[in-house]
Amino acid sequence: METLFSISIALAAGLLMSRVSKPLGLPSVTAYLVAGILVGPYCLGRIGINGLGFISAENVKEFELICDVALGFIAFAIGNEFRLSQLKKVGGAATFIGIWQAVIATALVDITLVALHFVLGDRLPISMAITLGAIAAATAPAATLMVVRQYKAKGKLTDLLLPIVAIDDAVGLIIFSVSFGIAKALEKGEFSLTAIIVEPVLEIVCSLLLGLAMGLLFSLCERFFSSNSKRLSLSITFVFLTVALSMVEFDIGGIHIGFSALLVCMMLGTVFCNVCDFSAEIMDKTDKWTVPLFALFFVLSGAELELNVFSNIAIVGIGVAYIVSRSLGKYLGAYAGAKLMKCDEKTTRYLGITLLPQAGVALGMSVTVMELGEVGSVIRNIVLFSVLIYEIFGPVLTKIALTKAGNIVPKPKEKDRKNRTAPAKIS
Repeated sequence: METLFSISIALAAGLLMSRVSKPLGLPSVTAYLVAGILVGPYCLGRIGINGLGFISAENVKEFELICDVALGFIAFAIGNEFRLSQLKKVGGAATFIGIWQAVIATALVDITLVALHFVLGDRLPISMAITLGAIAAATAPAATLMVVRQYKAKGKLTDLLLPIVAIDDAVGLIIFSVSFGIAKALEKGEFSLTAIIVEPVLEIVCSLLLGLAMGLLFSLCERFFSSNSKRLSLSITFVFLTVALSMVEFDIGGIHIGFSALLVCMMLGTVFCNVCDFSAEIMDKTDKWTVPLFALFFVLSGAELELNVFSNIAIVGIGVAYIVSRSLGKYLGAYAGAKLMKCDEKTTRYLGITLLPQAGVALGMSVTVMELGEVGSVIRNIVLFSVLIYEIFGPVLTKIALTKAGNIVPKPKEKDRKNRTAPAKIS
């Protein structure tokens, strides 16, 4: 009962906040995140009534399964952007820019924080600097996808953006694994070539192979059903199943094998869209089914944000340096990459702004760095601080950039619509 109360209150808060944000021109993502903060442990949860909001961080974690499933559907939807017809147009540019901007962001954060190390000393060790640099590469696909969907963004920038966001996760995973391996060597004297190179490469390869197998099986099974409702049910079943399989981990000969749920589900969507001839219709129906799921996901994400990070001045200071250098790195990397790939002027100018949101992948990395002990704890708090800022302002900036690029066409005001439809007076 308490679980259902919490879910219903979370959804109601998200919907009410979206109505408040609409006249302000804010994206629904931002509204849901703010709603999550309001029903989270630092606001409504302080009353201490279980079911009336979320009373603690542990209470929010109880709904982690919902977030895992939502991320699976988000990745599945992004896979739709990898249709061969579309990749022939933007595939090369998306791959190059995706790699380039991630590397530039990491390099700029590394340079900034290493320079700060010589000012702050042990409060910002080298291991922390290079780990934060690696985390900087990650971009949040969820917020970007939601803004694109809400405003029905279409155009050259949007066509390039979603593949880049997907590629970004694979690149970020490799950069993080290498940098984190070096950080562990600096902190604990443990250096493992297997953990730095072999395991991250295997994770990406295994994730893509699992997604390929599930995508082919999914496409085959869909052909046994002619009813759209049953095809939709099968789609949901396969995303659930794929998310579950991507959680499996095992060891072979001392090598740890794991999967990235985002990459597996993205590959599932990619294969399905390119193999199944009626995939567009099924994808459209799936998108509509997932609307409340995504709303709940973002409300939960808002409830999970740690507001107490503002109480530590050192964390805020390093966090500000991280946010500024990462934002600059993302923008300059995307700008330079788009220039080199000879993209149009508006795409070149505004692409980097759309790559600023950061959440799920970065938070997952921040959990891994807890292995570094006290240094890992500080890194996690800095990431929590940056995610709080990026998730609130990132969707707004993404909307502005897509509008400036002409990919979002502002709707005429209600008054203007009435004036245009009203019959002309005869004098």
